[in-house]
Amino acid sequence: MNRETLINALLILGLLAAPFAADAMGEPFYVTLATRIAILALAATGLNIALGLGGLVSFGHAAFFGIGGYAAGILATHAFNAEPLLFGLPGTNQMGPIWLAAVAAAGMAALLIGLISLRTSGVYFIMITLAFAQMIYYFAISWPAYGGEDGLSIYVRNAFPGTNTMRPMSFFLIAAGLLLAGLAFFALLRNSRFGAALQAGRQNEIRLAAVGIAPFRIRLVAFVLSAMMTGVAGALFADLNRFVSPSMLSWHMSGELIVLIILGGVGRLAGPLAGAIVYVLFEFALGGVTEHWQLFLGLVLLCVVLFARGGVVGLLAGRARHG
Repeated sequence: MNRETLINALLILGLLAAPFAADAMGEPFYVTLATRIAILALAATGLNIALGLGGLVSFGHAAFFGIGGYAAGILATHAFNAEPLLFGLPGTNQMGPIWLAAVAAAGMAALLIGLISLRTSGVYFIMITLAFAQMIYYFAISWPAYGGEDGLSIYVRNAFPGTNTMRPMSFFLIAAGLLLAGLAFFALLRNSRFGAALQAGRQNEIRLAAVGIAPFRIRLVAFVLSAMMTGVAGALFADLNRFVSPSMLSWHMSGELIVLIILGGVGRLAGPLAGAIVYVLFEFALGGVTEHWQLFLGLVLLCVVLFARGGVVGLLAGRARHG
């Protein structure tokens, strides 16, 4: 076991153990805090497929995060009001079908956006993904049927078989389970032939094309897979807050996900988790002291960029290895 694998394991075990300790002490707030960390880490893990493996600096992943949130909110609202959706389809308050809807909607949006945006690169790719995300953001604001600018409430948290999702510990276990599945998927993808081709395209797409692999198709698949994972995280985030609003679609959310990855370590397995832990703890510890708490986070981010290019995980583990 190399040092990075050990650090990854410690981060995961720490996230899993902390809520049990908080629950035993009768502190459900800290369980909810850990749930928020797990959900943000899952969303950032999705982005890490595109950014960490493919070198695709997407400033539009908030679109997929928000689409997942709206999938949860819309389906739950129609189920609560017993109103059919389009074409007479029923709503649902079951998490399984909601996650599938979030995956399908985010994946379809990513396919359409990727077909256009992946024909560009560099700053043009950043700006075109931002433009698409902002179009979806303003569409949500101007959609009065589902709350418009005021957002949409989920009156009762969606259900999962055999579990009372209103209990903070139960909901944390669901979020943590999806995060572990997301991390396992990322590890398998990174160590697969597809992952090797994706990383090769990031380094030199001409050489990748020379061996008969089309960089565009590889990147498009990675972009869609990335969006699907982020969409599931968005559905969970909406359920956690029992509310979804256009803020989930804003460029600030895209920037937050990128910050999580940079803080934790770009392309690192547990990088998004480490970044989410740092971000949420800063928000909790300093948010009650000053509304300008992000200034201090910015200073930490600056130090990471200047002195610890591998993020928190890279600082602790050293040179990147697959493990």
